[in-house]
Amino acid sequence: MKPLKATRFVIICLLAFSACTSESSLERLENRINEEFSNVEGTFAVAFKDLTTGTELLINEHESFHAASTMKTPVLIEVHKQASEGRFKLTDSIEMKNTFKSIVDGSLYSLTAEDDSEKELYNITGKKRTISDLVYEMIIVSSNLATNIIIELVGAENVTQTMRDLGAPDIEVLRGVEDIKAFELGMSNTTTAYDLMIIFERMAKGETVSKEASEAMIKILLDQKFNTIIPAKLPDEVRVAHKTGAITGVHHDSGIVFLPDGRKYVLVLLSKEVTDTDAGTSAQANVSRYIYEFMMTN
Repeated sequence: MKPLKATRFVIICLLAFSACTSESSLERLENRINEEFSNVEGTFAVAFKDLTTGTELLINEHESFHAASTMKTPVLIEVHKQASEGRFKLTDSIEMKNTFKSIVDGSLYSLTAEDDSEKELYNITGKKRTISDLVYEMIIVSSNLATNIIIELVGAENVTQTMRDLGAPDIEVLRGVEDIKAFELGMSNTTTAYDLMIIFERMAKGETVSKEASEAMIKILLDQKFNTIIPAKLPDEVRVAHKTGAITGVHHDSGIVFLPDGRKYVLVLLSKEVTDTDAGTSAQANVSRYIYEFMMTN
């Protein structure tokens, strides 16, 4: 019995040492991240989860942020949900338009190509595009015009309810883009890093709508054209399915990181009140690299 007891003692010690080592490496990562952000004026949030081990690192994870274009991921999910319910097919066509109703008083407003990251859709108002085409443009180049058309189709309140159903209580999608009357009254779409982490985790696990729908959404997100934060300082062989968002003083990125060895993790980086956009973006890209390095050494 003595050898067994000794062996058990060694195993317990090794397990304890492993846990302590893991904890200290996570603490070092958190300290490194906090130091990085301390050099930039602004408020930052981080939500990281290793989907293999369940390890998490959370900083200001429940702080509320203007969602900017990160709200387009919840809209993406709602489109696939309603398609699965038979309300429409993704191959259905929808007429292009550029007049929308303010949620404040129903007054009409329009978008301008100059303030949008996608310009071509403005040249085909009155013509038709498929829902899937508009959703793709909404995600990969963050088309505001496509977004407003899609939100009018699915309903902002339905997007928010679906987020509740997925376990994200603090994502609030109230309206489309550039509803200035609503913005001036503080009626904006909001999110937290934690809630975005939840919905991307559900997507990575095939739990948003269905496994097939989750895979289809990830395929779109992998084609993201704005790559200045999460993927910016990662090796080329690392794939990132993600959605960014930016307005004045705000720059976000959120998504799923796929490592070459098959592991994956969710990472959400949010910022607000940033006075130096380039410095803030660089700091967030550095944090993404730190987390990648943590994953590769643990």
